[in-house]
Amino acid sequence: MAPQGWLGLLLLAMCWPLNWTLPGLRTAYLFFPLWLGYILVMDALVRWRAGTSLWTRSRKGFVLLFILSVPAWWLFEIINRRTGNWEYLGAGSFTPLEYYALCTLSFSTVMPAVFETAELVRTFRRVKSLRAGARVPDTPRVGLGLLFAGLAMLALTLAWPKFFYPLVWISLVFIFEPANRWLDRPHFLEWLQHGDWRPVISLSLGALICGFFWEMWNYWSWPQWIYHTPGAQFLHVFEMPLLGYGGYIPFALELFGLKNLLWARGPKLEL
Repeated sequence: MAPQGWLGLLLLAMCWPLNWTLPGLRTAYLFFPLWLGYILVMDALVRWRAGTSLWTRSRKGFVLLFILSVPAWWLFEIINRRTGNWEYLGAGSFTPLEYYALCTLSFSTVMPAVFETAELVRTFRRVKSLRAGARVPDTPRVGLGLLFAGLAMLALTLAWPKFFYPLVWISLVFIFEPANRWLDRPHFLEWLQHGDWRPVISLSLGALICGFFWEMWNYWSWPQWIYHTPGAQFLHVFEMPLLGYGGYIPFALELFGLKNLLWARGPKLEL
């Protein structure tokens, strides 16, 4: 295993039990090193299986992904002020400055975690050997249709969040995709026009795996988040309702689209 993998295992071995067993406000300070450990382990596994990884291809790009991740997740926090689908218990124990600083540090791990896991998924034979599927034309008309659909979904979500809140996880994909196409940046239709769904599958499974660890490590944490999802509050797996895990699938696609929209020269993902 590469050196960063051993460092990641050390961080996981230390922070995981402390995050679950220490009294008081431990998660606010242990979230970042815990997820940094996860990210480093994933990077080492990707390097072992593929011979390359985000860290080895560009250390600068690897670090800058943490920075880019911050505005990406704050965007969802802003939308959540309207939808109210989750809240953070224990947040009142911090001053506003402490709260926003600790949240920003924690949010910085989202993109690296999802992208590292997606690259690991891509190394498995079942994903690499997938045959071509349905083809989606990469044309201006398709892009315009996606944009209008995304804007309509987002408008419905903001207007009637109680009924349409699940659409927020799809709407931004449809908005970012044509924007990246028109700016001549990486976008999914480049692959889908040839029937290559492997990048979409890799990202989706990567986010689902991250989602499992997010919810598991959150369950015995403090502070922690809980969910308010009208019509879906049943069959919980940790704090998350089972249906809620479906949101992780398009979430990864949104992160990919937002990365390309905000950072045209960001590190290329091996998907």
